[in-house]
Amino acid sequence: MINPIVKKIDLGDGRIITLETGKLAKQADGAVELRFNNTMLLATVCAAKDANPGVDFMPLQVEYKEKYSAFGRFPGGFTRREGRVSDYEILICRLVDRALRPLFPDDYHAEVFVTVVMFSSDGEDIPDALAGLAASAALAVSSVPFNGPLAEVRVARIDGQFKINPTFSELEKADMDIMVGATLDNIMMVEGEMKEVSEAELLDAIKFAHETIKVMCKAQIELMEELGTTAKREYSHEVNDEELRQDVKAKLYDKVYAVAKSGQSKQERTEAFEAIVKEYKAQFTEEELATDKAALIARYYHDVEKEAMRRCILDEGVRLDGRKTTDIRPIWSEIDYLPGPHGSAVFTRGETQALATVTLGTKLDEKIIDDVLNNERERFLLHYNFPPFATGEARPQRGVGRREIGHGNLAHRALKPMIPENYPYCIRIISDILESNGSSSMATVCSGTLALMDAGVQIKRPVSGIAMGLISENKGKNYAVLSDILGDEDHLGDMDFKVTGTSDGITATQMDIKVDGLSYEILENALAQAKQGREHILGKILETISEPREDLKPHAPRIEVIVIAKEFIGAVIGPGGKIIQGMQEETGATITIEEIDGIGRVEVAANNKAAIDAAVAKIKGIVAIPEINDVYEGKVRSIMPYGAFVEFLPGKDGLLHISEIDWKRLETVEEAGLKEGDTIEVKLIDIDPKTGKYKLSRKALMPRPEREERSFSERPPRPEREDRPYSERPQRPDRPGRR
Repeated sequence: MINPIVKKIDLGDGRIITLETGKLAKQADGAVELRFNNTMLLATVCAAKDANPGVDFMPLQVEYKEKYSAFGRFPGGFTRREGRVSDYEILICRLVDRALRPLFPDDYHAEVFVTVVMFSSDGEDIPDALAGLAASAALAVSSVPFNGPLAEVRVARIDGQFKINPTFSELEKADMDIMVGATLDNIMMVEGEMKEVSEAELLDAIKFAHETIKVMCKAQIELMEELGTTAKREYSHEVNDEELRQDVKAKLYDKVYAVAKSGQSKQERTEAFEAIVKEYKAQFTEEELATDKAALIARYYHDVEKEAMRRCILDEGVRLDGRKTTDIRPIWSEIDYLPGPHGSAVFTRGETQALATVTLGTKLDEKIIDDVLNNERERFLLHYNFPPFATGEARPQRGVGRREIGHGNLAHRALKPMIPENYPYCIRIISDILESNGSSSMATVCSGTLALMDAGVQIKRPVSGIAMGLISENKGKNYAVLSDILGDEDHLGDMDFKVTGTSDGITATQMDIKVDGLSYEILENALAQAKQGREHILGKILETISEPREDLKPHAPRIEVIVIAKEFIGAVIGPGGKIIQGMQEETGATITIEEIDGIGRVEVAANNKAAIDAAVAKIKGIVAIPEINDVYEGKVRSIMPYGAFVEFLPGKDGLLHISEIDWKRLETVEEAGLKEGDTIEVKLIDIDPKTGKYKLSRKALMPRPEREERSFSERPPRPEREDRPYSERPQRPDRPGRR
């Protein structure tokens, strides 16, 4: 008999999240089934007993997967089974990973695999906000060392009110959408997008989310206590040499500190640090270094470098490159850098450089998204590339990694709110990072803004971004917030806090915390300092280009949008697409049509105005309602003995009867000189109310010939009437006279 343990979490509005363990996946180190209405996630954790030799980091792997069967769907493709992980699933993996990773002990190096699978969904509740809670609960019920529990929630502001874990439909009305991960006491992760909100509003949302997270964490603690998993497994993954540790610190700290406060460039600093380590290693033989000693020296040196950098900042306010805590590195940018793209820009901040390009396309260039719960088209795309040469690494580039997808998504969320509503173009931004020492995602936001304005995209307001860091000690009692952090400050510091926004407010944020004890006071100060940095960077952007170009580049496609009645969509497309394909062949324009909110939206795109005008004229002709007495220019389609059929509007033919061709009497249509293919002006004179057939006239547009005028004397004499009785008059043979 299976007796699972169940815990219920009340979100405060009648909605219940259920955590259950002991029923499914019992051979995993930890497994928890999470249910929320009709959504069900299964989270499992499996950890190796020992660390692999030479591993000195946390080898955590998080996987999030959604089954198409969860929503009663078949996967696309020929195989009809789930394939590679989607971008959406990768982004959820990163959300969970970034919250969990800091909570593992520093000296725990065994491989840990966390897998979260969505097995059921009703399409209303959003599962990504539940993945972090499920993963943490699986770790909580396992024996894997973990300094949790934690939980993640989505908080959205809808009509001015915050709501935890809204539905898909509710989220569409939100002006703030953020994910918050936290433990019972501390915020660990924040990520989301906003429609230009203030720093205070963002902080209020984080606090609101934390209150619900506390309830979720308490439920997991109760689960651990009931299962008896509060005590975790013992492990020993590091072999240390305390004598060597102290020797490294004693002999190298002062030298490293001197380099850390020298303000050298990244390359100079790296070479100086390498020289210090090389000099220290020279006292050992190759045989000694061939053992674990070389790895231990590297580990202890890393700790020395970290402490020296942090002490320079906290004690003297001096950073690795010589800046003060609030200083922004030198910035230069240039637009219209490449002649081929529809817009381009280079943005350089210190030793970080991004080259962004903009390509404008039509509806046919939209990205089709076919995820389990998301079936839509995306008109604004942003792709981020980070080649190895950006950091001087000698290795090949093999496809797009999770980091690139995550950084690109952050920049995409930052810029998307500024794209004009109902913008007819599909936009693709490519950001290629050419140098990196600091936040390249924020450089992508800045270069993307410049490239959009260079392309002539009428964005609402320019967006800038900045990455903030933190150095703290004594649980945040002594701390320094760093503006525009370097790569080493990110690696050796306690926080990576990215904020993007316009002059009116924040559009996106991403924050990762690596220490306990981050107070709301520190968060508030970091946001205020980030605002100053954003405004400074925004000023540099506006020095390069103050507003979007008035027009697109000459080689960019032109698009005109026409709105037509819903009932005319079929007429424009034609049977089997015959009409729309014919118009595209004749004009050279690209025509797309779709129904939106009960109306037809037609986009006509071409590289020249003449092609667009020709296509628009044809479409307007199709959707036009013929009016009696209106004059049209038509084409003779066929000649008949009784007249000619003329196409006076696209898809609309009318009969030009032989009697309506000319004022003079015609025996044949050919006498008027008409032939198939001729273009003539006609007037619509009648519409048959029963059949709907159109009657045309050409003679109605011609001047009527004048009647011959003669004087009375010139007229021939009228023959005299015969003066005979009626009975004596001659009778027509077919009409005998009446008597």
